[in-house]
Amino acid sequence: MSRRVALSVVTGVVLLGGAGALALAQAEEQTARYSAPEGDRDGSLVFVTDVTASSGVKNVKVLAWPQRSSFAEKGLTAEDMAAAEPAVCKPSGQDTVRCAYTAEVTGADAESSPRGAWHVAVLAIAQDGTTTLDTEAADFTVR
Repeated sequence: MSRRVALSVVTGVVLLGGAGALALAQAEEQTARYSAPEGDRDGSLVFVTDVTASSGVKNVKVLAWPQRSSFAEKGLTAEDMAAAEPAVCKPSGQDTVRCAYTAEVTGADAESSPRGAWHVAVLAIAQDGTTTLDTEAADFTVR
């Protein structure tokens, strides 16, 4: 996958400790779909989740990473997420936003991507500065 796609995949189940100040939806309330390119048609990675924060949601960043990578060995940090692209979030309740991300996957992206299991990391940041990071929020397979 291109750097943009690899840094931009969204999905996740994240819960922040401490009074439930910031939370991402549970697995049954979110969707993630990966479809590989086929012929002249590009593929895509699509993710949708709800994020709740009592102070409001400032942003949600996402990163897809292959299971066989340095992140698996050293661990993914919030600093690693700095270059990740944000999801597009829109209000969907009092303290809740629905966040969505779509990344185009070209044939060249798919050819250069490691095959096998991938994980999706999600970093959510509330207006009050509270953050939560789930480094293996969801999984998908690149064949």
